[in-house]
Amino acid sequence: MNVVAIIPARMNSSRFPGKPLEKIHGMPMIGHCLLRTQLCAELTDTYVATCDNEIYEYVHSVGGKAIMTSDSHDRASDRTAEAMTFIENENGEKVDIVVMVQGDEPMIQPSMIEESLAPFHDSSVQVVNLMSKIDSVEEFEDPNEVKVVVDKNLNAMYFSREPIPSRKKGVEDVPMLKQVCIIPFRRDYLLKFNSMDETNLEIIESVDMMRILENGEEVRMVMTNCTSFSVDTLDDLKRVEAAMKNDPLMNTYIA
Repeated sequence: MNVVAIIPARMNSSRFPGKPLEKIHGMPMIGHCLLRTQLCAELTDTYVATCDNEIYEYVHSVGGKAIMTSDSHDRASDRTAEAMTFIENENGEKVDIVVMVQGDEPMIQPSMIEESLAPFHDSSVQVVNLMSKIDSVEEFEDPNEVKVVVDKNLNAMYFSREPIPSRKKGVEDVPMLKQVCIIPFRRDYLLKFNSMDETNLEIIESVDMMRILENGEEVRMVMTNCTSFSVDTLDDLKRVEAAMKNDPLMNTYIA
């Protein structure tokens, strides 16, 4: 099976401009994402998709593969699909599964990608999204963290930047789960997803996966026990740097 990881990244982030090249333990964040993703043995190849020369040149400087894409994309999935089409044209072979790894997930572990790919033995599964437990009320209430609730089959019911499910009725022990932005798509479903119009709740929540739910389709969620924090703010960057201080995986790619 041809499984390709694509890491969309751009400098013009609305919440944290320039964050892909912000350094964590001396290495730009996008470098951590790339080099850690490449360690997954189930991937055929790994690419960074970007519209910025600075990111493109950096990726090549560390021996990675980068693809220049249009600067008109608003969504990471559109950039990912453009890069996938380029890869297929260059290699003369269709991709089976595209693993979209957001460029602000520098704590990614190869096992997380493996976990996200496991459900595809079921031919009905078209898209998968990792999730993990939230350990603190502070993180649960952070609007930069996308929360998710799931049904008994581990399909997503709703994504929100609000703390869901509600704790307002005095129920303290609610399942606090967050989206982790490792999202594999079957090839054709990625193209279908990008052909769908944006939906109202997707826009309100600013969560792409809501487009799938609003169209009555499924997102299979997979729990990971790996600790991962995304980077949306400078404070997030500092938290990730502290969390990665004794990270054994980092020692395998930083001299």
